[in-house]
Amino acid sequence: MSDRFTSGVVTDLVARAIVIVLFSLMSANLFADFLRTGHVTGLLLLASESLVVVLTIVRRRTSLVDRSAAGVITTAVSLAGPPLLRAFGDSTLAPDRVTALASAIGLGLVIVGKLALGRSFGIAPANRGVVMRGPYVLVRHPIYAGYLLTHAAFFVAHPTPWNAAVLLVADSALVVRALIEERVLGADAEYQSYCRRVGWHLVPGVF
Repeated sequence: MSDRFTSGVVTDLVARAIVIVLFSLMSANLFADFLRTGHVTGLLLLASESLVVVLTIVRRRTSLVDRSAAGVITTAVSLAGPPLLRAFGDSTLAPDRVTALASAIGLGLVIVGKLALGRSFGIAPANRGVVMRGPYVLVRHPIYAGYLLTHAAFFVAHPTPWNAAVLLVADSALVVRALIEERVLGADAEYQSYCRRVGWHLVPGVF
């Protein structure tokens, strides 16, 4: 077994352990907030983020993965950010029914997108096959769009400086991650054809 392979396995295990710890801390905070207030926006965010953990286990392996520093850093930051979100106090910019609805729409988009991907889902920017069905006929990254919507809904429900800073950094990294993924896929003729048909990255008519 090569030192490089061993180092990769150790790094992967450490990264998974960190994500699990952060996710556990976020879960405890959001469950406590739900028990105290009865608000479900936080639980919907929790459901959205938990899908990443579950589906990563069954993802399709690929040999074409972006291992550049930019790819590794943006992926790590975009994954580690959301578990740092916290429900603080009772300050809110909109009623829970409004933020819960927006979060549910975002979660639905994530689920539909991942169903369309099947086992092509992954974490690091990579070519796991080109998917052109479901919400992918509208935007190139519907799952990321769903994440952004659930994150925005959570911030409206819990508008603190901490949450604002976390989302600014994490979601900026998420957008860059999406663009890096497109760069990796750009060498695929099938993906080039797909991009000519679907021009929007995340939001139709906007970006």
